[in-house]
Amino acid sequence: MTLLPPWAWALVLCLSLATACGRVEEETGTRRVAAEPIPTGPLELLFPEGGAYTGAYVDFGEGEDDVTYDAIADFEQMTGKHLALVAFGSFWGEQAFPDKQARIIAAYGAVPLIFWSPWDQPYMENRGPDRFNVPAILAGTWDDYIDRWADGAKAYGKPLLVTWGLEANGSWFPWSGVFYGGGEIIGEENGRPLYAGPERVKQANRYVIDRVRARGGHNILWGYHANNASLPKGTDWNTIAAYYPGDAYADWLGLSVYGKIQRFDGWPSFHDVMEDAYPQLHRINPAKPMILAEWGVGEFPPDDKADFIRTAFAALKDQYRLFRAAVFWHERWETEAGTFSNLRVNSSPESLAAYREGVADPWWLDKPQFKPKGTAVSAPKASPALP
Repeated sequence: MTLLPPWAWALVLCLSLATACGRVEEETGTRRVAAEPIPTGPLELLFPEGGAYTGAYVDFGEGEDDVTYDAIADFEQMTGKHLALVAFGSFWGEQAFPDKQARIIAAYGAVPLIFWSPWDQPYMENRGPDRFNVPAILAGTWDDYIDRWADGAKAYGKPLLVTWGLEANGSWFPWSGVFYGGGEIIGEENGRPLYAGPERVKQANRYVIDRVRARGGHNILWGYHANNASLPKGTDWNTIAAYYPGDAYADWLGLSVYGKIQRFDGWPSFHDVMEDAYPQLHRINPAKPMILAEWGVGEFPPDDKADFIRTAFAALKDQYRLFRAAVFWHERWETEAGTFSNLRVNSSPESLAAYREGVADPWWLDKPQFKPKGTAVSAPKASPALP
């Protein structure tokens, strides 16, 4: 037997470890990067006061749930900043809690923001209700699935941000109030009419949350997530506030705000798409933290996407500073007209440079902050009144 010198044994050990790590990466489909995983234990996410969390949805495929560690890490490398929140979809057509996706995000060191949508395959907009319709939910048809999803969330154990039935004040998703009676008056409360569409959607929202809580899913902070512009617009019944399920069912308020995303649309500024919706959302309950749950803009020369991004970052820090997080929608897709909508931050060198410059500001916090769940804290203070 030939004895190897110490340096040779060290080399053998290093090569063995490298081979093992490579095997783990190959088997899991992940790449090792420096990360601080979300710790275990009963924790509660804190919303920052002097800044806002970074966040993104990173082109996770048609079902918005093909979450990979590499995609998230690549986005961080490209933009120069770690993500505190990572958003993705959990559509009811999949019939399971997205445990793998949530754990990948937690291993990266971010909090999952889950868009839990009662939507069946194929996931196409503007086609009306499917088998996960509001009457079926309220009739108990999907109780078993809701309970299994809740059990999965409880077993996951770490903090989650979840919205159910986002953007109900639009007409493109099958849970929109447009499909459930719209502006039909079905009663009155405190001198105000109750409209069928919003009331039925709110009822389903509360039903789902009640079932999840009854199963012990207390690691979720529930969000109410509206679109900045209502469709149909100009009605008394289809407003941002109309679908709010109540203070007991919303821990935070969310908003989707996009610039131009279709080739044949006009080119609004960031202020054009934000300035009306921002105070409407805030007025729902000024004590609730706000999240810009989706924001983005397409690349359509000669319109200036880079300027839109620069303006947005500056405005979110100065004029719209009540947002405690902002989630950029990083995606490219082909439209029905055969054109492409490219919302990715790297759709052009100029757009990427603008995003990197904006997110580098210390205002944007790259690590989520927590407190032990159940810790006594002061009652949340109302945010400053808006003009």
